Amino acid sequence: MTIISDSPAPMEAAPGFLMASEIGEQPQVLAGLLDSGLHQFSAMAHIIKKAAPRFVLLAARGTSDHAALYAKYLIEIKLGLPVGLASPSTLTAYGAAPTLDGVLWLAVSQSGGSPDLVESTAAARRLGALTVAVTNSPDSPLAGAAEHHLDIQAGKESAVAATKSYTAQLLALWLLIEAWGGGSADDARRLPEWAATVLEDDAVVDIAGKYRFADRIITTGRGYSYPTAREGALKLMETSYLPAQAFSGADLLHGPFAMIDSQHPVVAVVPEGIGGAAMRPVLERLADRGAHVCVVGDPAAALRDGLVLPLPTGVPEELSPILQILPLQLLALQLSVARGNDPDAPRGLLKVTQTW
Repeated sequence: MTIISDSPAPMEAAPGFLMASEIGEQPQVLAGLLDSGLHQFSAMAHIIKKAAPRFVLLAARGTSDHAALYAKYLIEIKLGLPVGLASPSTLTAYGAAPTLDGVLWLAVSQSGGSPDLVESTAAARRLGALTVAVTNSPDSPLAGAAEHHLDIQAGKESAVAATKSYTAQLLALWLLIEAWGGGSADDARRLPEWAATVLEDDAVVDIAGKYRFADRIITTGRGYSYPTAREGALKLMETSYLPAQAFSGADLLHGPFAMIDSQHPVVAVVPEGIGGAAMRPVLERLADRGAHVCVVGDPAAALRDGLVLPLPTGVPEELSPILQILPLQLLALQLSVARGNDPDAPRGLLKVTQTW
């Protein structure tokens, strides 16, 4: 993994050093969670199954919101339960008091410090919900507000842009939901190996060079890959200050398709499986439009003369988002540095965002 930099400063002070280091830690973080964190998920799954929730509400902000969206797809597809994305302000700013008996409230946060998540989780607990916090900080206010806590075990994350904590969240949520459904962690055992393979591919450096002067990027995906498209767009915006808009492949073909042209890149997340098949008509329309498309995932889906950031073959579609985001994190890193920015310290942003 190469960092683009014209800086003569020591490597530790080079723009993007922290983000690059934390991106590179992800195979080890995933391995650690699989090796030492499994008991907490099976124990929590037992509690949830005993409670037999009729509905699930997911509360999150920012990057964690995309991890929560991934969990929404998992729960609805694998467990057949209805899932909603909570609006914390209804409980905090507006003081709503819905009846939450029989509801599982899953609060997802890296820091566990955002006041609105803490307050809404405490309110959900008072209103009868089974509350579970999923964080990287067992001593956080959110962990204390919830009845139960799951530790994603990503270790300290110093760069403002979340990377290793995001993939750890995805794996933690998959492990919880898989255990809840009576499954095992076996399908995920190769994730550290696959992640290392993805991070060794330097193709992203060339693509960052091609996109250096872009003034807008579109990201798109369907199914399990839609959260990846959203998280990829967020990483580009917060590190490169580049307008990046994420759309479901289905939504892209509606009104937003009018802005597609040959001058602005489209990053399409295309896994093997059902979500990838659902993206084929979208890719055909993009080709007809003359769009400049970079495919993340299945190389067979690449358009003629298009760019590809390939992923290992044979990865279960539901686990592919844990790998799909890696080249997009690298793209955000490389593009930010190439544009003269420091992705470790984006302007106007703090590591912990306080929202009420």
